[in-house]
Amino acid sequence: MTTKTTSAKGLSEALLLEIAVKHFHSVETLETRNSDRLDFHDVAVWAIRAALKEAYAAGLAAATKR
Repeated sequence: MTTKTTSAKGLSEALLLEIAVKHFHSVETLETRNSDRLDFHDVAVWAIRAALKEAYAAGLAAATKR
């Protein structure tokens, strides 16, 4: 049971990173790197909106598969 939860979490993390990289080209990882230059990014609001819509749609699709 734990393996399924862990792999589902890993898949969701991978999907979030994929969405972030697609919409925010300077994002390389979702891990904290303890550097303002690496952890904070200038991002247009329309890019944030598009990424949030895509993440919401992915979550909705994942929920309906269950």
